Amino acid sequence: MRDEVYNRLSKALDTLPNGFPSTDSGIEIKILKKIFTLDEADLFCDLRLTPETAEQIAKRTGRRIEGLEEKLVKMGKRGEIDSSISGGVKTFNMIPWIFGIYEYQNSRMDKEFAEMCEEYSMHWGAQFISYGPQLMQVIPIEKEIPVKQEALTYNQVSSLIDNSKSFMVTECICKKKQGLLDNPCDKPTEVCMGMNSEPGYYEESDWGGRVITSEEAYEVLGMAEKAGLVHMTSNVEIGHGYICNCCGCCCGLLKAASMGFPNVVNSYYYALIDPGLCDACGICIEERCQVNAIEQVEDSYRIIKDKCIGCGLCVTTCPTEAIQLLRKEQEDIVLPVKDEEVWFEERARQRGVDYSAYR
Repeated sequence: MRDEVYNRLSKALDTLPNGFPSTDSGIEIKILKKIFTLDEADLFCDLRLTPETAEQIAKRTGRRIEGLEEKLVKMGKRGEIDSSISGGVKTFNMIPWIFGIYEYQNSRMDKEFAEMCEEYSMHWGAQFISYGPQLMQVIPIEKEIPVKQEALTYNQVSSLIDNSKSFMVTECICKKKQGLLDNPCDKPTEVCMGMNSEPGYYEESDWGGRVITSEEAYEVLGMAEKAGLVHMTSNVEIGHGYICNCCGCCCGLLKAASMGFPNVVNSYYYALIDPGLCDACGICIEERCQVNAIEQVEDSYRIIKDKCIGCGLCVTTCPTEAIQLLRKEQEDIVLPVKDEEVWFEERARQRGVDYSAYR
């Protein structure tokens, strides 16, 4: 009975568009047992991606209403589901493995969990990068966007912050995992930000982060840029809930991009080096680029356009101003889908999964 419940949970997560592939070793089941109690695993399978109140869940599933909201609130605080309050009404919904459950386990990440997640990342990552749309889009450093090529709101970091009312910053789960695996990152670790349009949204969360102001959110971004971290957010036009500040040594998506896997993250710009101005100081290639998109050519450096993700990090520190950020040609730009719901639909279509039971 115990394994049956966790197998059902695993299948439910893999039916969601993001995916949660099974393995011969069963490592995915071990991970779920680490996170969910048996009752929580069973309850998760009765939820949907669409937020519902405890009363709605009880009516739809036949579960007893007594104690149900208390259980759901606890699961929300533990990062197993999403819970929110709007107008005094609490709602709850299931979330994918990534981006979702995994990132919310910061406060419970220990060495055993890190080792399990690292083992499973090879299986999950192989499945994930095989399909589109991309999970994340790069948000270039705004001051480096060329005149007359101003970024649209969905890839303009100031717009994402100014349209939100609640903020939280946490230690990057990927950096924390690598540190527990004896591969510590030398860049700042408290750099992953959550954003929400509801005031006080993060006040009761137990995800291992801390509530910050919008001013502090800008400070985190400035620190991240100085440290050479790439700003990324969800690959949608509206409904952004986070800004990740990522490095190539810890972020799975940037690792894949640096190894030459195409279209891992969505981007709209690319960098270009003027060989006549470049003095081959090496700052861009040694300290700033997170995806190995720069190579040396004779006495200067050159951008590998097919690998460049257009973050602008190399531009900001070039002492001779030899690098500029350019917008891609229109035919090379893939616009993000409207919102998360449309992203789910397109992802499910490409994977060939029917997740209608969880919508």
